[in-house]
Amino acid sequence: MKIVVATPLYPPEPGGPATYAKALEEGLPGKGIEVVLVKFGEVRHLPKIVRHIAYYLRVRRALKGADLVLALDPVSVGLPACLAAWTLRKPLVVKVVGDYAWEQGQQRFGVTATLDDFVQHDDAPFMVGLLREVQKGVAEYAARIIVPSEYLKGVVVAWGIPKEKITVIYNAVPQGSVGEVPKAVAMLPRPLVATAGRLVPWKHVDSIIDTIAVLRQQGSHVSLAIIGSGPEQAHLEAHAKKALGAHVVFTGALPHEDLLASLASADAFVLNSSYEGLSHLLIEALALGVPTVATDVGGNPEVITHGATGLLVPAGDTDALAGALTRLLSENDLRERVARAAKESVHRFSKGTMIEHTAELLVSFS
Repeated sequence: MKIVVATPLYPPEPGGPATYAKALEEGLPGKGIEVVLVKFGEVRHLPKIVRHIAYYLRVRRALKGADLVLALDPVSVGLPACLAAWTLRKPLVVKVVGDYAWEQGQQRFGVTATLDDFVQHDDAPFMVGLLREVQKGVAEYAARIIVPSEYLKGVVVAWGIPKEKITVIYNAVPQGSVGEVPKAVAMLPRPLVATAGRLVPWKHVDSIIDTIAVLRQQGSHVSLAIIGSGPEQAHLEAHAKKALGAHVVFTGALPHEDLLASLASADAFVLNSSYEGLSHLLIEALALGVPTVATDVGGNPEVITHGATGLLVPAGDTDALAGALTRLLSENDLRERVARAAKESVHRFSKGTMIEHTAELLVSFS
């Protein structure tokens, strides 16, 4: 069997689709599936409309000699892959790791609703509505849809897609080598709380800053490392300077091995999102044995069992977040117990399991 994988990202580009595409390239041949990658990065330098036309032509050319195309998102590569599959009458499989229309709406078009509310209502700015129709149309055409969590299966069902078309396959989270802790992080006072990820509105890093400030006002010497970059960075840096002064560090984006080293050096990890499909960083923190607090949203409860492998708190509840962090930082027995259980729990997210389940789905088309 031969498949085309249409991917928006590929190493050394960062991000989940890049990691996933590389894993498929390495793992599927062992299951008798030849993989041809078509990388969007090779046309990204072209003007916007031209790049998508060029990408469609590349996917179509590769698909002529293949059995199906697997698109790793429903819009940027999904739409060109869908058109190529339609013109050649080949099956399309799409991986959905989030709601692209909602994410763009939050970042660019003034959407403030949570994803759970967004998928239940039709009103949206014009461009957001257009993106919503694109992702829904691609999903409707696809023969199968892969999602990395039960939560995201529910999101896609809310688009109007039959649940029978959707298969949950947890992402593999590779345990990379641990690099070096940046000097600025290593010099922060203890205890150290770390958060990481793209600095976008739904990560609510501002509330983490406020929570650390409250803990310091209560007498704790806790400090905060914020790892990652994004459109909210300038705003967050200004806010953190007022709230925490020298007791916070923004590292910007780090090489993956240095990110892991920074997480491993922390006394606690916090993920304060109002939305997560399935967080790789959350799984990596658990694999490193870092005591973790996360919001009880999206795919997070599929990763963390409250009180056993970490602590879950309601989204938007800064008092609960402060209380959970206080417990993790002060109760040694709890810290040791959740760290040990967390390490043991991440076998569900192995590369072998993901490749096996993905291959089973793909060969059903042969």
